[in-house]
Amino acid sequence: MTGMLKPDSLKDKTIIITGGGTGLGRSMGKYFLELGANLVITSRKQDVLDKTAQELEEETGGKVLPISCDVRQYEEIEAVIQAAEDQFGQIHGILNNAAGNFISPTERLSNRAFDIVVDIVLKGTYNFTLAAGKNWINKNQPGTFLNIVTTYAWTGSGYVVPSACAKAGVLALTRSLAAEWAKYNIRSNAIAPGPFPTEGAWKRLFPGDLAEKIDPLKRIPLKRFGEHQELANLAAYLMSEYSAYVNGEVITIDGGEWLNGAGEFNNLEAVPQEMWDQMDKMRNKK
Repeated sequence: MTGMLKPDSLKDKTIIITGGGTGLGRSMGKYFLELGANLVITSRKQDVLDKTAQELEEETGGKVLPISCDVRQYEEIEAVIQAAEDQFGQIHGILNNAAGNFISPTERLSNRAFDIVVDIVLKGTYNFTLAAGKNWINKNQPGTFLNIVTTYAWTGSGYVVPSACAKAGVLALTRSLAAEWAKYNIRSNAIAPGPFPTEGAWKRLFPGDLAEKIDPLKRIPLKRFGEHQELANLAAYLMSEYSAYVNGEVITIDGGEWLNGAGEFNNLEAVPQEMWDQMDKMRNKK
């Protein structure tokens, strides 16, 4: 899988990625750099950010500013925005990617465990959105928000209830501000990724041999997981001027997984051909 946009599609644009030091955030950030963007990556671990920034600069030749930040702390976000402007002049896009999640029966969760997920995902996203949005509006600058949600933001899902609540809030934030802030030339969109395996998140969501037991591939009509470059392509498009008329949308990229689960009879894929033949014969006799 290769990049889909023209070279320099993000030239001289400065993009901040929360949770940008590892996983999908790193992959999307790498492609932004390859397209000419300046990158600011944040997470709570400065050592991880420093290592990633050095690697990304060596791999792409781009410029990366690593800044530790707890997205639950508004003052730290303001400091990131100021540092980014000091380094690169103007911020053009925010990718709200920072997240926390784990699987558990809801009755086993403490209120503190619930708070951790909701605070990182929802509070962290609206904190960064509010700080960056106010900054753009005050300076009469356009901007683009891209938020990472999930398909169960609209369907709900057991065993990840804090995440479902938080992601639903992020989706509502995306759509609400798309309408309210468009007058400032600020766009808001979201991506709902399906399974894109990353080492850290995959182990938390499918510990031990759980992935083998439930086989997540069985839920995906395309019978494969997503490639990081596929997600990076979509994210870069939504950050670029090519998507200038896309506002308030959530784009699902999951190989058809959520639709497959929603269809009442989709599991009939398991019916063997011989049984279909028998049912055809039964119908023809009537």
